[in-house]
Amino acid sequence: MTRLMRTLAPAIVLVLSAGAVAAACEIEYKAKRDTPFELFYNVTTVNAPCPQAEAALRAQLSQRGLTLLKIMSKKEK
Repeated sequence: MTRLMRTLAPAIVLVLSAGAVAAACEIEYKAKRDTPFELFYNVTTVNAPCPQAEAALRAQLSQRGLTLLKIMSKKEK
């Protein structure tokens, strides 16, 4: 039994760590564009864990000329 656990333990650690790396976060948000003035509401998936998802979303929105106003909700996917 001990030998089996020594063999399986590294494999279990690899599987669990791979799941954490591939984590994605679904975000419901409001954003705006100033010129011309437009308001946006959307739900999107960001390829980052939820604690880092806001920064990733801000970067995505800024590439489209949008400013994040508020995150309504976040959930792991």
